[in-house]
Amino acid sequence: MIFAAPAFAQDTMPPAPYAYRQLDNPAQEEKAQALMETLRCLKCQSQSIADSDAPMAGDMRSQVRERIAAGEDPEAIRAWLVERYGDYVSYAPRVTALTWPLFILPIVLLVLASLLLSRRFRKEGTE
Repeated sequence: MIFAAPAFAQDTMPPAPYAYRQLDNPAQEEKAQALMETLRCLKCQSQSIADSDAPMAGDMRSQVRERIAAGEDPEAIRAWLVERYGDYVSYAPRVTALTWPLFILPIVLLVLASLLLSRRFRKEGTE
């Protein structure tokens, strides 16, 4: 029961100020919404923070809105969230030294498949 206390405390805390409240400036709210739709809820894992009702997503929405209201660039906010939570938080993955094979591998497989198929069809045509 002692170990469950922090979990109960988190669910009873009030939501962050901008978790469910939009910014007064429509242009800023539009920027915030566009960014929130590209960020993954770490608790739900299948929804963006714009769509999720998880408390953590509400905290992240509030952070995004507060930083947009303060004039911060959406890409700087994304970079901060990626630094804090890892690449998994972003639906727009970055090409890094670690991830470039994931982007190149499908192209290599398509080229190999087309070469194999073309050789196969050429052999059948000459017989």
